[in-house]
Amino acid sequence: MERVTVVGAGFMGSGIAQVCAQSGFAVSLVDLDQKALDRALEQIRWSVGKLFDKGWLKQSPDRIVDRISLSQKIVAAAESQWVIEAVPEIEELKKTLFQEMDRLVAPEAVLATNTSSIPITRLAKATARPERVVGLHFFGPVPFMGLVEVVKGEMTRDDIFERSITFVNALGKTPVRVRQDIPGFVMNRIFSAAFKEAVDLVARGIVTPEDVDAGMRLGYGWNVGPFEIADNAGLDTFALVGKSMLALGEKGLVSQSGLVERMVKEGRTGRKAGEGFYRYDKNGKRLRSSQF
Repeated sequence: MERVTVVGAGFMGSGIAQVCAQSGFAVSLVDLDQKALDRALEQIRWSVGKLFDKGWLKQSPDRIVDRISLSQKIVAAAESQWVIEAVPEIEELKKTLFQEMDRLVAPEAVLATNTSSIPITRLAKATARPERVVGLHFFGPVPFMGLVEVVKGEMTRDDIFERSITFVNALGKTPVRVRQDIPGFVMNRIFSAAFKEAVDLVARGIVTPEDVDAGMRLGYGWNVGPFEIADNAGLDTFALVGKSMLALGEKGLVSQSGLVERMVKEGRTGRKAGEGFYRYDKNGKRLRSSQF
């Protein structure tokens, strides 16, 4: 059985660990924070239970969860064929992590990053094996989203890129092949352009988040509106991505209104906080738009 190590037990990392376990991989989920690990395992257990009850999973929830081990030490990556980092979108943090992983993992292991904006080549240069570094940009919530961008860095070997495509297919996801390493890759650049305009329109008092989301669902066929997406992912995550994109020179893809940053400072980070662009009840059910 191939082993996958996922570093970072947040919203994205726990989702990646879950889909890997569902697909038959042995998974090590790593985080320095034991409480984060415990929360992640509880969420995974709840999620696979719901999926099983709905008939979407054939294996028992216990069997899936049993494939996941928790660790506060990255040494767990030493025995893995796949190591996927899913820590916050801070370039220096990711580079430091890649340096550490590079010293630990087996020579044949693939080092993957779930970054949503930072070019793979910049992270790969922190290692002695840039040819084995690839981008695997999952979309959240990972168990329900069918897409993964597979991003080829400037030095990523062709066989590693193709092996990553096969890995994504094994997870039951559809790979989008990104053959040139640019900030934000493909899907985030397209979404960022739309989200920038949406945020600017709300910040100017022209429209409400609720009306924008309804318009994108009903007028353009989106399943979920841009502000619903932002609240689900966490506005703190969006703020970090925006900061990263600005540092990479992509000013045209980031709102300059300061609205998202102000909301984060106020603690209005989305569904997980009970308020973002919408307000939520204690069970996470969306109630109405917030006030701006």
